[in-house]
Amino acid sequence: MKIKFLSLLLISVCFFQTNARSQSKTGSWGDQGNGTYINPVMNSDYSDPDVIRVNDKFYMVCSEFHFMGMPVLESSDMVNWKIIARVYDHIDFPEYATNDRYAGGSWAPSIRFHDNKFWIYFCTPDEGLFMSSAEKPEGPWQPLFQVKAIARWEDPCPFWDEDGKAYLGHSLKGAGPIIIHKMSPDGKQLLDDGVTVYTGPNAEGTKIYKLNGWYYIFIPEGGFTVGWQTALRSKNIYGPYEKKVVFERGTSTLNGPHQGALVDTPDGQWWFYHFESAGAIGRVVDLQPVRWQDDWPLAGVDIDRNGIGEPVYVWKKPDIKGDFKITAPQSDDDFNSPSLGLQWQWNHNPVNDLWSLTEKPGFLTLKAGKAENFVKAHNTLTQKVMGTTGEAVTEMDLSGFAEGQKAGLCSMGGKITNLIGIREKDGQLNLFTETNGKIISEKPAKLKKIFLKVSLDIKGDKNQFYYSTDNKSYTPAGEPFTTAFGYWKGTRIGLFSYNEVNEKGSASFNSFIYNYDGPKGQ
Repeated sequence: MKIKFLSLLLISVCFFQTNARSQSKTGSWGDQGNGTYINPVMNSDYSDPDVIRVNDKFYMVCSEFHFMGMPVLESSDMVNWKIIARVYDHIDFPEYATNDRYAGGSWAPSIRFHDNKFWIYFCTPDEGLFMSSAEKPEGPWQPLFQVKAIARWEDPCPFWDEDGKAYLGHSLKGAGPIIIHKMSPDGKQLLDDGVTVYTGPNAEGTKIYKLNGWYYIFIPEGGFTVGWQTALRSKNIYGPYEKKVVFERGTSTLNGPHQGALVDTPDGQWWFYHFESAGAIGRVVDLQPVRWQDDWPLAGVDIDRNGIGEPVYVWKKPDIKGDFKITAPQSDDDFNSPSLGLQWQWNHNPVNDLWSLTEKPGFLTLKAGKAENFVKAHNTLTQKVMGTTGEAVTEMDLSGFAEGQKAGLCSMGGKITNLIGIREKDGQLNLFTETNGKIISEKPAKLKKIFLKVSLDIKGDKNQFYYSTDNKSYTPAGEPFTTAFGYWKGTRIGLFSYNEVNEKGSASFNSFIYNYDGPKGQ
């Protein structure tokens, strides 16, 4: 394949650095420890990424939909990322408290730095336009402010011009058109009904920039699995806009390589972050070099010389001074800290009275609220799958179980749910596995604690649960299971505890260790 040949040729001619980075843990994606990276730089469902640079640091946000809440990530070299904040942990509408907003929640946020503050805007498809701000990227972030109560808006982006005037661009659910509103300088009010500046095929994901006197609107078009990236430019924010396709799938095998952010380095290099649709993993994050030609940003490499860039697979890292540790967003948690690891996200709004890190020190205790099934259960705690293969292990204390309770380890992939855990029925503890609400296997478990493991092979579609009494010898449980992309999100793994008959019982988790095929964050 042409694209891979070019990328491998780059490896053979680039300068391979031999420093502390080469001793760090690498993987099949991200930083390779030799001055290059392999796309995706984050092989995980950080969909619809937006990235900015403030001084010498880079900050990213992404869509989280019905999971609570949105992370803020930080990088010093554009390739290695860590989570530094959680913007919110609930959305104050009834449907988020009753688990009735699957595929709702935050769609395609934008992050900006203005007036010495960080600003994040996003839309929910049912409730409207929201904003939060913070003086520091790690927070504290202000409570979500509803700028406008309206349905069917998506993908907003604020813009403050050099004259102090403020604007907000967005599209409509279903993609397109692109609409620009005047906005109050404090970012809390839209001042008009907006002006349609562009109508295109599935135009969405608005990002607004101003460079060299040009207003740029950077948008994906064509749909999230097959689309391309378009640049619009004008000398007036309301247009008329010229149009150029600046990035496409081309000869690569990537699905829908588009929607993201233009970012520059302190030394003036330009780069483009975007997602690619990677099936059950979700929409993962790639990084492409950008060159400017005739005031147009051309991303990737123009393999077929048609004037449109295509994705690179392997490339030289951005030329940023420093020695950077190879890392990735956090995945483990020993539950010894006073707060949950920032990688964790609740399925819908949490019930804070039903979980604790202090009730049993060193453990996460999930008390069982009543729910008719797993999909409706409160306080399912999840994190993104990292990479295509991996294993996650947790230890669960069973001393707090009650009649009707189910608790354990889960996989969530759209409408496909898979569980392994313990349930108490007729005074008996049983080890069970379950798929989409149907018990697959069950047997007595006269235990005080149990180790539960999930082995993931997302691309091979061969995932399997295991259990152990000593964390040494593991036995398969249930059948190999599948997972999928759904509700706009990739596969998740996590912990759950609920009760099908009453509000009794608790499960305490001693740790969660997750290893995978990429660089591991600490």
